[in-house]
Amino acid sequence: MSMRHAMKARRALTAVAITTGLVFTVAGCGGDEGDKPNAGSSSTPADSGGKGKEKPRDEESQGQVEETVLAEVTGGGNNTTLIVNSAVRDEGGFLTVSGRMKNGSGKFWNPTSWRGNEKELSGNAASMAGASLVDQVGKKKYLILRDTDGRCLCTQFSGGFKENEEKTWYAQFPAPPAETVKVDFQIADMPVATIEISDGE
Repeated sequence: MSMRHAMKARRALTAVAITTGLVFTVAGCGGDEGDKPNAGSSSTPADSGGKGKEKPRDEESQGQVEETVLAEVTGGGNNTTLIVNSAVRDEGGFLTVSGRMKNGSGKFWNPTSWRGNEKELSGNAASMAGASLVDQVGKKKYLILRDTDGRCLCTQFSGGFKENEEKTWYAQFPAPPAETVKVDFQIADMPVATIEISDGE
């Protein structure tokens, strides 16, 4: 995940400060990418006909590229669609959630309220800063990570969304325990999206 790797340097500088106080007890709380063809093993025998048979393999590999969707929810009062493509637990104790979001309101939309209600996050404008995770089994809520200046480790949607525009996003949280395999992702007034966690390299 390119977005996850791009944030590693920033995470390293703020790991101690940002994880403190971002995990709360919740009282009363309650794909498959496919194997890629091995290009190195394919060969074309030098038969008398001289007819290669690699083109069908190329066409097949192109057709098998499919997007993994862990969850998809639509709502928020303006027909916004939020898709979660991955939720990867890093070795450093972080969980990176990423996906896509589409503006289906039929007009320009700027998600200013998505920055959350926390005073510390007030400077994050239109972003994923208000996102949270809930571990229903462990009864804990995880808030988004931020640096010492209150900037979230998440996507900021500069310029908002044009009509029918779609953008990618990511958000990072303290990682739940290894035994937690599913969490509920929620932001603003969007419906809850239950997602499955995978372990990164």
